[in-house]
Amino acid sequence: MKKIKKILKITLMILGAIIALAIIFVGVLTATEYRPKDSESLEIIGGNSVGQTCSPSIGDNLSVVTWNLGYGSLGANADFFMDGGDSVYTSTTEQVRSNMDAITAKLNELSPDIMLLQEVDEKSSRSHRLDETAIIKSELPDYCSSYAYNYKTLMVPYPIPPIGQVTSGIMTLSTFEVSSANRIKLPCPFSYPIRLCNLKRCLIVSRIPLNGYDKELVIVNLHLEAYDSGEGKAAQTQMLADILQAEADAGNYVIAGGDFNQTFSNVDLSAYPQQSNDLWAPGLIDTDEFGQDFTCLTDSSAPTCRSLDKPYIHAAKDNFQYYVIDGFIVSSNVKVKDVQTIDLGFENSDHNPLKLEVELTR
Repeated sequence: MKKIKKILKITLMILGAIIALAIIFVGVLTATEYRPKDSESLEIIGGNSVGQTCSPSIGDNLSVVTWNLGYGSLGANADFFMDGGDSVYTSTTEQVRSNMDAITAKLNELSPDIMLLQEVDEKSSRSHRLDETAIIKSELPDYCSSYAYNYKTLMVPYPIPPIGQVTSGIMTLSTFEVSSANRIKLPCPFSYPIRLCNLKRCLIVSRIPLNGYDKELVIVNLHLEAYDSGEGKAAQTQMLADILQAEADAGNYVIAGGDFNQTFSNVDLSAYPQQSNDLWAPGLIDTDEFGQDFTCLTDSSAPTCRSLDKPYIHAAKDNFQYYVIDGFIVSSNVKVKDVQTIDLGFENSDHNPLKLEVELTR
């Protein structure tokens, strides 16, 4: 009997210690939680600070590239546990450096006027704490840039081994003068305490003056919800639509782009069927929600994204799970001349870049 009591006492002490540690851990995450305001002004680094004053004019052609960089770690070799794969850490330090070198080289080659980048790590365990924002600014010195956090937590404690610290965000770069850039908070579908180690989605809204005209070119960089039950995607999409409509009502020229984690209802996706109900599936945006003032567009001639349930490098390509979830939304005074998915075979990211060419019209 004494032996049983001793075992029970030890067991209760161990359970008590585990509970105490869990409480302390949640307390630390709560105290350090990233709590952005509804709207925050962002620093504009680079071009503006060295006297960049170039502004587009009505009638000008300009190009925009959107690209989810997969935090430099989701190249062709990678699979990821959240998509049904096995890996948490998907690349070595050397692979992350190599991926970022290839990504920045391609961006220089594409040479768009504006870049909308997603999943850019600043200091994250998953990308070996490499500052990818610094790499991009160093390799693309002709652009001014703004960066907004959308994932900032001291520790993501799952799975085993855990994801660890994440400091990541979205980044907008421009060859034009940017008069202001703001981080706009999007609705978060996760409640306490889950939200402590989850993404806090946002937009970057950048304003570019137009030469000889009192309206603005408004650029919106976005990365909408992925791993929710659908309510988050819907709420974030509705807020995006409201923001874009307000800009159109003001007579501004609007280009929004990024990773929607959803498909557009006006795009034929028959070439990319859902291969299995066990795989991640995107949401669906009814493009009519954006009204007659806007056009939703992408290029489905090649997929913009692949599944991470297995590495791509040696997999059969014919029945791989592909998606078209990256795209643009433009206002009616922005004439679309071309939109093209740049098929890079997912060598350095699980997304392909998408390039838009437009003309600003009266």
